[in-house]
Amino acid sequence: MTTQVTPFVVTAYGEIDLDTAPRLHRELSRALVEHQEVVLDLSQVTFMDCSGLGVLVRARDQADRSGRRLVLRGVGRPVAQLLKLTGLACRLTPVPRPSTGRLPFVPDREGGRTR
Repeated sequence: MTTQVTPFVVTAYGEIDLDTAPRLHRELSRALVEHQEVVLDLSQVTFMDCSGLGVLVRARDQADRSGRRLVLRGVGRPVAQLLKLTGLACRLTPVPRPSTGRLPFVPDREGGRTR
């Protein structure tokens, strides 16, 4: 018998920089103490600097030390580029966005829609 763990979601939004990174750090740290699996949703993040990146690295370290799981989801271009440029994309690998279960929009030759 396996027990399914329901992940706790922390949603970040806007700019993650020197001013906002401490709050994100506190929220992630608390979530990783209280929950087995934490999903960090970054889909609403428009900018991240090195202080935000430091929060992600510290949270990953905390999760690894405590046997918890940290999952990055919704990583947009600003964060993805930062992870790639710093070489941390392998250590902080995001999961793909879940499928909506809807078929993609494909225009047909007459300008209508096909599914």
